[in-house]
Parts: sequence; C-alpha cells; structure tokens
Amino acid sequence: MTDLVLALDVGGTKVAGGLVDRGGAVRRSVRVATPLGSAERTWDAVASVVEQVVRGEDVAAVGIASAGPVDAGAGTVSPINVPGWRGFPLRERVSELLPGVPVEVAGDGPCMALGEHWLGAGRDSRFLLGLVVSTGVGGGLVLGGRPFGGRTGNAGHIGHVVVEPDGDPCPCGGRGCAETVAGGPRMVAWARRQGWQAPDGADAALLAAAAGVGEEIPKAAFERAGRAVGLAIAATAAVVDLDLAVVGGGVAQAGGLLFDPIRRTVADHCGLSYLDGLRVEPARLGGQAGLVGAARLVLG
Repeated sequence: MTDLVLALDVGGTKVAGGLVDRGGAVRRSVRVATPLGSAERTWDAVASVVEQVVRGEDVAAVGIASAGPVDAGAGTVSPINVPGWRGFPLRERVSELLPGVPVEVAGDGPCMALGEHWLGAGRDSRFLLGLVVSTGVGGGLVLGGRPFGGRTGNAGHIGHVVVEPDGDPCPCGGRGCAETVAGGPRMVAWARRQGWQAPDGADAALLAAAAGVGEEIPKAAFERAGRAVGLAIAATAAVVDLDLAVVGGGVAQAGGLLFDPIRRTVADHCGLSYLDGLRVEPARLGGQAGLVGAARLVLG
C-alpha cells in the first residue's frame, strides 16, 4: 500500500497541492494563483492542481486545508476571500476525482497549527495557537497535543476576534475584527488613507520594505497590525490557556516589524499567572505548513 497522501491548501491567493509521505516530506508540489469569480472557475484550478500532483500515483488519502469558514462534517467550505464559494462541496468534488480514496477537509488555520505542531515551531508545545497573517488572518488550535476544531471545525479562527469594537466592517458581517486591521490588503489601504504614497498594486511586501527604511506611515501600519494580532492572541490565551502562539503567513515575513508589537502587546495584556511563559514564535514551515498539516489530518 502506498505511503503517500495528497495534500491540498486552498486559499484566496493560491491553490497548492503536494504528495506527502508519512514522515511529512513533500515529495512533489504544484502551486497556482487562485482564480476568483465563478465557483467553477476556482474549482477548475483545484482540479488542475490535483491532476498535476497525482500524475497517476496511488494515494492513500486526501487532506484538504481550506480558507474558512468550513463545515468539516459536511465537507463544505465558504471562504471569505473566495466569494464564489459559499457552501461549496469541496470534499465531494475532490472525491469525484479520486473515487474510493478517503478525503478530509479542515480550515487552513487549523492545518497550519497542526503542521507546525508536528514538524515546526510547535513540536515542544501541547497548547498551541497557530496563526496565518496574510491576505486575511486565520488560525487554529492544538490543545492537549491534539487538533481542536470545535463544533464545526472552525475553532481558533482568530482573525475574527474583535480588536476594535467601532472599527471597519468585516466581510464576515462583524466589525473591527483582527483581519480588518492586520490582513495585508487592509494594512495597505489604511496606510494609503494616512497619506502613504505608493504605486498601484502595492502590497504588504512593499509596505514592509518602506517600513524597513524608516517610512513612518508604513511603520505605523505594522505597529497597528501587530497590536491587533497581539490582542487577539492575548484574548485567546486567556480562554484556552496557551503556552505558544506560532505566527506565519506572508505578512509575518516582515519579521520584527510585526513580531515586536505582537510581543509587546501580549506582554501588556497577559497578566494572569497561568499565562506566564506564553511565547510568540515565527512559523518554521513557511508556505509548506498548510500542506504538511493537511497531510497530518489523514496520516493520524
């Protein structure tokens, strides 16, 4: 029997797939930009990635990390940043491509947390929050050494912890969520409103470069984003008694620009004695975390 599983990582900016072995090594991988618009256009990209990765290989199972919300029981997904998918039957559609192969679906945040707990920065942690700070802000929990998805599989979706009660509207229907402050496009939009002069198409990487050379408005955008993420971590830690928060995603590549205000905020707001020693660390698996965690879903 094959020891390979197919892992998929589907989000608002990319669709990635890989063949992963039982040790967590990604043997073959493919990544494409997520085409937004109709549900079928996005699905076609997923189907193409599956075809390119599998290429006739036998796979024992399929694990899927998807931007959320997800309904893990039903196998459906409704990613906020993929507007064409609402209640999209992702598990069923992938199963049709690979008849007889078991398929599991979870949120990309929980899969990132699971991957980092297995092979990354969280290997010595039993109570971990994993965060993805990128186009949006996602997250997942590993509690007592085991993934914890809650009732529907969305536990740990930290991007929708409210950090500014009177803040900007969020596509989730709420207001002032961490994602409205720390999501990369939101950071850029805020900086522009404050007067940052940037070319069309400027993204969080360009914002980080500007902050890195001392531009005040980009620096303030990262300070504001780090504070929002730190507040969300502190609130989550108080509720579920964490020992570690692992932060990854494209925005986290800015390093100290983001991590310094996160750590200061966590220190300022985690005064309870049981939160002594709570650490905030960068993710170690990079862009592979979602794939590794998706594989772990089905490798057990």
